[in-house]
Amino acid sequence: MKNLLSKVFSKKAKIQIEFCQNNLDRFLNEQTISDYGKFLENPRIQYKEYECLSECKLCKKTPYAKVNGQIMSGEDSQDLLNKLYDELK
Repeated sequence: MKNLLSKVFSKKAKIQIEFCQNNLDRFLNEQTISDYGKFLENPRIQYKEYECLSECKLCKKTPYAKVNGQIMSGEDSQDLLNKLYDELK
């Protein structure tokens, strides 16, 4: 019984995600905007968009986000989203 209750009431940590607006503008399209919107509705996710995260070299090459202070990038915006979903597991 205790095991069941601990599973039901266990809290998973929130994930802090920071996005660069310039990077989002560069790499997101209408489809991926919708996919990201669905992802960001998860109550475990806290996110902020900043005008710039001062990662200009990376920003020009690939979509990225800072997840709990660590940079995470993807081959394309869908790859990044898949990696963000993996962080929820």
